[in-house]
Amino acid sequence: MRTNRQLKLGVMLHGAGGHIAAWRHPDSPADASVNFEFYKQIAKKAESGKFDLAFVADGLYITEISHPNFLNRFEPITILSALADSTSHIGLVGTLSTSYSEPYTVARQFASLDTISGGRAGWNAVTSPLEGSALNYGKEQHASHELRYRIANEYIQVAKGLWDSWEDDAFVRNKVSGKFIDPDKMHRLHHKGEFFSVQGPLNIARSKQGQPVVFQAGSSEAGKDLAAREADAVFTGHETIEEAIGFYQDVKQRAAAFGRSPDDILIFPGISPIIGDTEDEALVKYEQIASLVDIQVALHYLGRFFNHFDFAQFPLDEPLPDLGNLGSEGFKSTSDKIKKIAKEQGLTLRQLALQVTTPKSAFIGTPNQVADQIQRWFEARAADGFIVSPLVLSQGVNDFVDKVVPILQDRGLFRKDYESDTLRGNLGLGVPENRYRAAKAQVEVHHR
Repeated sequence: MRTNRQLKLGVMLHGAGGHIAAWRHPDSPADASVNFEFYKQIAKKAESGKFDLAFVADGLYITEISHPNFLNRFEPITILSALADSTSHIGLVGTLSTSYSEPYTVARQFASLDTISGGRAGWNAVTSPLEGSALNYGKEQHASHELRYRIANEYIQVAKGLWDSWEDDAFVRNKVSGKFIDPDKMHRLHHKGEFFSVQGPLNIARSKQGQPVVFQAGSSEAGKDLAAREADAVFTGHETIEEAIGFYQDVKQRAAAFGRSPDDILIFPGISPIIGDTEDEALVKYEQIASLVDIQVALHYLGRFFNHFDFAQFPLDEPLPDLGNLGSEGFKSTSDKIKKIAKEQGLTLRQLALQVTTPKSAFIGTPNQVADQIQRWFEARAADGFIVSPLVLSQGVNDFVDKVVPILQDRGLFRKDYESDTLRGNLGLGVPENRYRAAKAQVEVHHR
């Protein structure tokens, strides 16, 4: 295990912020989710704070009561390609579904982003939790949770195979001889599996980081297995440090069982810090944000995690009835956690809906208090880093970069400058060896 660990940080680019009513906040542009100048400003601010990456989440299905961030927003590859030109070191990670796309297209898109950005691309591979997504892709039914993860496993393997289509020195481009490529260094994948048949090769070479960094965001048993096999990093979320430590150990142990080093997969819980010069000021900021949400909107948002179940049929200020098996195939781990919280804390429907829309985490307080919590989680091996996902993006990122990052730097937990100009380099992840070059090397060793 690493002895000189350094904290890693990402910022979530999600419109006005993670809160469902962040667009109503005085500090937020109401059109933040499609405001390129706003996204550019946030990405550059995070880069000034030496953040490892900017992370764009995504989804494929909306209704008129969806989270405002989802109703009108940029497609991830498009916005990240634009941000590549405005930044120079920060990684650019985008969400793209393995359930509603083709591996060849996605491998090509992320390889292109990787080249445009000089080796800073990352792919958050998701299976798409919302059942309604099928209706937008000509499918009668959303695949089951188990089937989506089987597809995702093969899908990611195909993408990685396509990213190795060209050995790193395959493009000769010799103007004198007229030789553009070395054909012996171009490779077809010839994949035929349960779900995909892909010949290859991909029509773009590897970047200087070798392959885009692969994130995975599922916390179910199938999600953890997929991450442990294939991911370089995991985006997750936990209410307590004890939960986070358990998840961290679980995924690292699964990675080791698949023959990987536990250091080769990084765990990034999402946190929503609210920072004030005093603890009271931070709490006032929290209450201001919480007050922006209408209870009916909160009920709709809660229903999203239960296949758009109509919670308005229950009394607002009485304990929530036992929900039994009610849940969503797509948000299985989240809906199970919500039911557990409601039962253990005896929450009314109103309390639960407002808690889900405006969770009060341990990362609310003064800069030192927030830095203390981050250090506590990091040193307890509950996290290798964090995705900072402020409830109000502009306010939260500015406060974190200006007030918390210097404390983490002074404590020796976080960099004062970038170590690399690639995402893998800054995350401390090695460049994956081209599989075909590695096979040739093995043959060469055998014949010596």
